[in-house]
Amino acid sequence: MTETDKSVLLTIIRRIHSERELAPLLNLLTREIKELIGADLVSVFGFDRERCELRSFLTLDNQEIRFDARLGVAGAVAMSGESVNIEDAPNHPLFYTVVDSQTGYRTQTVLAVPIKNVQEEVIGVCEAINKQDGAFTKDDAEILETFAAHAGNAIETALLIHALRKEHERSEPKGQMQHKVEIGQSYLHNIVGMSPQIQAIVRLIDQIRESSVDVLIQGESGTGKELVASALHYNSPRYNQPFVALNCAALPDNLVESELYGIEKGVATGVDKRIGKFEAANGGTLFLDEIGDLSLTAQAKMLRVLQQRSIDRIGGQKPMPIDVRIIAASNKNLERAIQEHTFRPDLYYRLKVVRIQTPPLREIPQDIPIIANHFLKKHRGIMNVEPKQFTPAAMNLIKSYPWPGNARQLENEVKRLVASVRGKTIAEQQLDLPGEPGEKVTQEKNLSYDGKTIDEVVDDIERRMIEGALKKYCGNKQKASQELGLSRQGLVKKLKRLAITG
Repeated sequence: MTETDKSVLLTIIRRIHSERELAPLLNLLTREIKELIGADLVSVFGFDRERCELRSFLTLDNQEIRFDARLGVAGAVAMSGESVNIEDAPNHPLFYTVVDSQTGYRTQTVLAVPIKNVQEEVIGVCEAINKQDGAFTKDDAEILETFAAHAGNAIETALLIHALRKEHERSEPKGQMQHKVEIGQSYLHNIVGMSPQIQAIVRLIDQIRESSVDVLIQGESGTGKELVASALHYNSPRYNQPFVALNCAALPDNLVESELYGIEKGVATGVDKRIGKFEAANGGTLFLDEIGDLSLTAQAKMLRVLQQRSIDRIGGQKPMPIDVRIIAASNKNLERAIQEHTFRPDLYYRLKVVRIQTPPLREIPQDIPIIANHFLKKHRGIMNVEPKQFTPAAMNLIKSYPWPGNARQLENEVKRLVASVRGKTIAEQQLDLPGEPGEKVTQEKNLSYDGKTIDEVVDDIERRMIEGALKKYCGNKQKASQELGLSRQGLVKKLKRLAITG
């Protein structure tokens, strides 16, 4: 494989990982494979192991083909999980002549490779037919296998989305279904990445889409907990009802009850009637972010509300029934908080009907280029500027950086680059990643991992980055928090937890 081929492959693979719709994804695969290896036709088949059947997702002439997976070259590849390269198809024992009979096409050479998911299960086959200048080569096979290795997760995700759309088409009136699916998919598309952790989140959202069970989302700051909450709501029966979000960490203790449950007019001088977040979310979803920051008193009141499914406004005369789905989130280790007696175990188990863990970027390094390019495309569109791309050196630096503020910090940096960089490329020197003065972020200066837990290592990295940002901005917490991708209050909490003076 030439260096040019490798460069083209890398560009196409990035596009594969950013595409969530089935038809555009398959069109991209077949078109690019055809051009790169000089095939006359390219087909992508899905493998149904239970039915032992192959069916074409797509062929370049848009003909659907179905056949027994125990027959033909593609079937042999699906069953064995091994690639096959045939120079004289009509005389080969694996060749299934019925397909040519159905389509009127004459096959001479065939190159077929398995498409596997993250569990290494065969979910399909990519088949190229009739090399335009002879037989398929080892380089052709390497290119096709590279495509297939990256296409498996993308196809499986797109199939989930496609199946969701089809199911809603059968169960709801056409106009309502289309509106619901379009809304739901727009929020699912914001959950970007092809790592097993991200795919597990997408699958779980799909699995519980017909229910309104309460969900607990746990993960570090900046890992997209509100994005997941939004996707849960808009892919549920409550999609056309209110989605109300409240950051519990931003609430002073004396305002928690009125913000959550409301207050009647005249309770105090100058106080007007105001509905609370539970009432505002009635019929829909209430997203309670940073629920671990609520006081034990507030937790006890919330537990009663969840048990009774009714609220009492401050100064109210009678309980008000509510129908609210709760999606709670926390960047704290709530299990540890229970042991430390700062979080109620009964509330924890009431909320944790379904639990989702959002991974920090350092645990999904393979997704960082995908997420960075997603933000690049998003903010280029918002700002209406010319297309831009990262140089390989810039992307390597982005991948190696620890991102203590996670995706929020990455998005802020990409947004800054889109706004400030002129030209079509973003170079390594244009990145502004906080660290100690004169220290390259790719280095792990004076960090020792021996005998340390993951949490302790993460604390070391966070401490280094926070101290560097504070030094850079002469102790200005607002500017430091913005550069780190944290809220000011989030930075203050980390300063306290990590015992950093500043």
